[in-house]
Amino acid sequence: MIEVVAPPRFQLWQEALFAYAAPALCAGIGGIATGRTDLVIAALTSIAGASALVAVLAGAWLQRFGSRRPWLLRLPRVCLVAGFTVTAAALAELSALFATHSWPLLPDRIRIDFPIAAALAALITTWRWRAAQTPKIRPAQRKPAHRKEMS
Repeated sequence: MIEVVAPPRFQLWQEALFAYAAPALCAGIGGIATGRTDLVIAALTSIAGASALVAVLAGAWLQRFGSRRPWLLRLPRVCLVAGFTVTAAALAELSALFATHSWPLLPDRIRIDFPIAAALAALITTWRWRAAQTPKIRPAQRKPAHRKEMS
């Protein structure tokens, strides 16, 4: 017997929170361990901020339009994730280039921070959205047979 299990729900606010907290924590610990205060500041601003923004934008788009486009559900998960990851990284690099040319006081490090944070956020968000769209099929557990008790 086969049992279909409902996939976990995709919660956009959880994705955004995770997309901010994870890189802020990882890069912040790296900055503290190496004694680089600029990395600690970047962890809380450009790295985590870009990650959260991309997670919200990609997640909102997927929530609103993803299920209306059946080809997104038919496409292999790896291809879908790769497409979103590359697109997010490219758009983040373009926005970083524009920002550093428009506002010269911004640090040049955002040209590295933005694309990496955007790529990771898009990868994780798209992977989790797709997992939430696909029901899991697993074998049903057998119920133990009850035997009549002999008195």
